[in-house]
Amino acid sequence: MNKKSILLVFSLLIIGLTDCTGNKMPESLFDGNNLDKWNAQGDVKLENQVLSLGSDASIILKKGDFKNFELKLTARTVNNGKGFIAFHTDNDGNGGYQVALNNDLENPQWWTKTGSLLAVRNLTKSLVKTNEWFDMTIRVEGKTITVKLNDRPVVDYTEPVSTYRSAEHAGQLLSQGGICIKNTGDGNIEFKSMEIIPIDVSGLDIEKIQQEKSIDETTDNIIRLHQENFPVLDYHVHLKGGLTGELAAEQSRKYGINYALAPNCGIGFPITNDQQVIHYLDSMKGQPFIQAMQGEGREWPQTFSKEVCDKFDYVFTDAMTFIDTKGNRTRLWMPDEVFIDNEQKYMDLIVQKIVDVMQEPMDVYVNPTFLPDQMNDRYDEFWTEERMNKAIAAMVATGKALEINNRYRIPHKAFIQKAKDAGLKFTFGTNNMDADFGKLDYCIEMKNACGITAQDMFKPKMKE
Repeated sequence: MNKKSILLVFSLLIIGLTDCTGNKMPESLFDGNNLDKWNAQGDVKLENQVLSLGSDASIILKKGDFKNFELKLTARTVNNGKGFIAFHTDNDGNGGYQVALNNDLENPQWWTKTGSLLAVRNLTKSLVKTNEWFDMTIRVEGKTITVKLNDRPVVDYTEPVSTYRSAEHAGQLLSQGGICIKNTGDGNIEFKSMEIIPIDVSGLDIEKIQQEKSIDETTDNIIRLHQENFPVLDYHVHLKGGLTGELAAEQSRKYGINYALAPNCGIGFPITNDQQVIHYLDSMKGQPFIQAMQGEGREWPQTFSKEVCDKFDYVFTDAMTFIDTKGNRTRLWMPDEVFIDNEQKYMDLIVQKIVDVMQEPMDVYVNPTFLPDQMNDRYDEFWTEERMNKAIAAMVATGKALEINNRYRIPHKAFIQKAKDAGLKFTFGTNNMDADFGKLDYCIEMKNACGITAQDMFKPKMKE
């Protein structure tokens, strides 16, 4: 081989050591053999090539000043152990961003599951289970942070030029620095392997492109919820009007709003029997959504078995469908099915139907306090204090949660405040008609107006 050929081969070899994005050779941070690259504190063990961190234990990388990188690891949480991986930290492991390791379904703080970019993109659903190994990838490239679990994206966040950060999280900004892993729970977190691949973005104007897709956080309400550690979940989303599961997942990552998907279940609706429910839930396995069921009509409790309904994270229904005093099947949102002789008596009928619905085996009352078009312009006139008290008392007696509905902007503030004072739990729901359904603006407005806290929000059953 001549000198020119040797140089060509050598050049190709060098090119082969990087990929098209500028990735360099991976550096092993832990390969099962030793902890030489880490400073350990607390109950840290290396047994059978597995690194284990006990309660309150932590490890901090001794050397490494990383800015753009891809961190790959294989981990698991044991006995509901939980913790986080922090990057861009100082030498003491402080600052930077944190990615959650948390598969605990029983923890009262149920909205910071594995993969969460804590306080920025908290996740209500974990795609992985406790005591089971999973792969995680954390990638920082320019101003974009992505997190994948078993190669499925769960976070795609671009830090904007103008960020919003509370005083508690003021240092939560991209910079560069080290890596820290900490256990914050009672069980263990364990690792089989960890490697990091520095990324060279020099010469690439990626940050300008990234900023075009970033959200202006100076006016964004969603980042404020994350920063105050409030569960960010739209509990009432339907796959309809062009909204597919793939688009819902992409939109959820974009806005930072978790979605609970709910099929319409009842006679004359897309799902009409137990077998179809099971088929639907099977099709949803591995998806990043909480699973809810909407019971339709007053027949749904007899149409579906309790065993099948219990497979959902929760069940909701409304009181908009009923039989009126003349025997007519009424759907309040359809003007040609609403027959009103006396508005005050009809309003009393609506309230009684709400009370009756509370006896059904559901968890959340949705589309609440809805009035037909003929009466809705006088909502506050019809929803007297006596009627509000009657409906709320029925909810309290049966342990139901109350939806604050973004689409219809109901209930009004007075009803919500009474419900809060009575100790009811809440959900935020859209009940979308298509793929363009906003960012829970009315729900957040009422949350702020009525002082609703994270502890006031309804916790789904969180099935595996």
